[in-house]
Amino acid sequence: MTRQEYHAKKARKEHARQVERKHREAAKGPMDLPFLLLTLLLTAIGLIMLFSASFPFAAYEDGDPTYYLKRQGIFAALGIAAMFVVSKINYQRWRGASRILMYTAFLLLILVIIPHNPIALTRNNATRWLGVGGFSFQPSEIAKLAVIVLFADSISKKRDKMRTLRYGILPYVGVLGVLSVLMLLEPHLSGTILIVGTGAVMMIVGGIPGWLVGTGIGGAGVAGVLFVKLAESGVIEYGSNRIAMWKDPWIDPLDEGFQMCQSLIAIGSGGLLGVGLGKSRQKFLYLPERHNDFIFSVVCEEMGLIGACLIMLLFALLILRGFWIALRARDRFGTLLVVGVTTHLGLQTFLNIAVVSGLVPATGISLPFFSYGGTALTLQLVEMGIVLSVSRQIPAPRAG
Repeated sequence: MTRQEYHAKKARKEHARQVERKHREAAKGPMDLPFLLLTLLLTAIGLIMLFSASFPFAAYEDGDPTYYLKRQGIFAALGIAAMFVVSKINYQRWRGASRILMYTAFLLLILVIIPHNPIALTRNNATRWLGVGGFSFQPSEIAKLAVIVLFADSISKKRDKMRTLRYGILPYVGVLGVLSVLMLLEPHLSGTILIVGTGAVMMIVGGIPGWLVGTGIGGAGVAGVLFVKLAESGVIEYGSNRIAMWKDPWIDPLDEGFQMCQSLIAIGSGGLLGVGLGKSRQKFLYLPERHNDFIFSVVCEEMGLIGACLIMLLFALLILRGFWIALRARDRFGTLLVVGVTTHLGLQTFLNIAVVSGLVPATGISLPFFSYGGTALTLQLVEMGIVLSVSRQIPAPRAG
């Protein structure tokens, strides 16, 4: 090695140490307080509404009105602790975990669909869960986080290459396609929509050609209309009943349309001001999934239109604040991470509220921070921690 090469190598190492030192110092900055407070507020309100919606069923089924509250409360505490820990870790560390997360997601999704798998759990005619010793979770939750981290890491490195078919389109469409096939085999349509929608938005932000964005939106619209028409005609069996009940649940109010009818009754009963916190009537074993996917129906009944709008406003403020952080992130990787997390949160919130109000067909999707599900809540709070980690470096000068 020549003297020049030795000094050049030494200079590169010193530069790398300086960059790492700057990153450590930047990661010690203050968290974004509005985003943190909105997250904690929605978590607290979610626990209150979960207890209100679940105590009749918990008392009837388990003999303990606080059964679901206690379990969700434990996961909420773990999730909040994890959120603060993740917020103190430099978000650049997630680059190294991107492929590990994706391989783990693929493996878990394959385990779910293996026939006669003893740890695969089937509920409501769908096999979406893995369970061991009373603990269960949906691998799709891992897949959502894996897509966000992997896409953010890969897209942030490509810049102009994102406008090419080989580097900017095919690799990401391939990943989303494989995940979609695995999840539709469960079947898990709502999770597929969330993952594909989040990945597509990240590709758009990453810089794919504008004509492809329009083509994709148009193609998705055509595919949606075609699916509805084929389901109505009976060509596609999956989802045909849901389409029919979405159009008019009152044609079968005691069977296939029972869920939607009871949801609409709950929403209508709330009126402007609601019947009062804890005073819902539909949660007394009338409304199915009252503490899970249809918890927002109980919110509308107890809190009324005004209370429901206030909660939707809190979600809107959290989502807008997330995009505000994305716009001011230190680098492309941070921007894409926050865009992915915020888009996922926004899509899931919109789809859940749209389902319980009858705007779109039922898809089996939970409401973030509100619906019962410990691992889902914990992972949601971990994602909030990632956003807070990015917000810690906002005062730093923007890097490439």
